[in-house]
Amino acid sequence: MFLSSLLIIVVLGIILFSVLKKGMPFLTWEMISQPPRGGFYFGKEGGILNAIIGSLYLAFGATTLALCIGLPVAFYLNIYLIHKKKLVNTVRFFLDLLWGVPSIVYGAFGFMIMIYFGFKSSLLAGIIVVTIFILPIMIRALDEALKSVPIGLFESSLSLGATTSEISFSIYARQCFPCIITAILLSFGRAIGDAAAVLFTAGFTDHIPTSFTQPTATLPLAIFFQLSSPIPQVRQRAYAAAVILTFIILIISIITRIIVKKYQRSIIKF
Repeated sequence: MFLSSLLIIVVLGIILFSVLKKGMPFLTWEMISQPPRGGFYFGKEGGILNAIIGSLYLAFGATTLALCIGLPVAFYLNIYLIHKKKLVNTVRFFLDLLWGVPSIVYGAFGFMIMIYFGFKSSLLAGIIVVTIFILPIMIRALDEALKSVPIGLFESSLSLGATTSEISFSIYARQCFPCIITAILLSFGRAIGDAAAVLFTAGFTDHIPTSFTQPTATLPLAIFFQLSSPIPQVRQRAYAAAVILTFIILIISIITRIIVKKYQRSIIKF
C-alpha cells in the first residue's frame, strides 16, 4: 500500500512538474484576460479567455444538468426500489457499462444526432453530450454514497410517518451531503477535462459565446489544437491553458474540501 501510494504521488508530481515547467513562463495576465487574435491556430497575440469561459460554461452546465437528473435516479434506486435488489443490480450493471464507454463514442453519437436533425456545433450541443457522458458517473457516485446509509435510518423515518420524498430530500440528502459534493466534483472534473466528447459537438471559436446556439472553445480542445500549430507563440498558449486547467481543478478541489469539512458535523453517527 505504501509503495502504491508513493508511486501515485511520484507520477502526479512528474505530471504537475512538467505542466508547470512548460506553462508557467507563458502564463501572463494577457494570456488569461484576452481571447486569441488572428486565429487560434496561427495568431501570435492574445490569450485563451475564450477557452476558459467556454470550459466553465460547459462544465457547470453539464454538471448541473447531470445532478438534476442523477440525484432523483439515485434516490429512486436506493429508496423506492430498496427491496427490488435484482432490478437495482441490473440498472447498476448497465450504468457501469456506460461509465466504461470511451468519451469519443458519446461525441460520435451526439454528432450523428446533430447531423440527423440538422443541428450545428454549439454550446448547448456540447452541454447535452457531456451531460450524457458524465451522467453514469454522477449516478453511480451518488448511488454508492446512498448505499452507505444504514437501513435503520430509513425504517425509523418511516415509523415516524415520513414519506419517501421527505426521506430522500430531507434525510438522505443531508446524511450524504459530503458524498454528494464529492460526486459533483468528480463529474465536474470529467466534464471540464474531456476533449473527445466535445470535439464534434461544441465546435471551436476565438470568441466567447453569448448564447447556447453559438460554438464554444474549451481548454482541452485549445490544448489539442494549439500544440499542433507551427507557431511557437500559439504552442505557448497551449501550455498556459494546461496550467490554467490544472489550477481550476485544484481550486474546485479545495473549495469542495472546505464544504465537506463544514457539513461533516451534520451527519448522523451510528
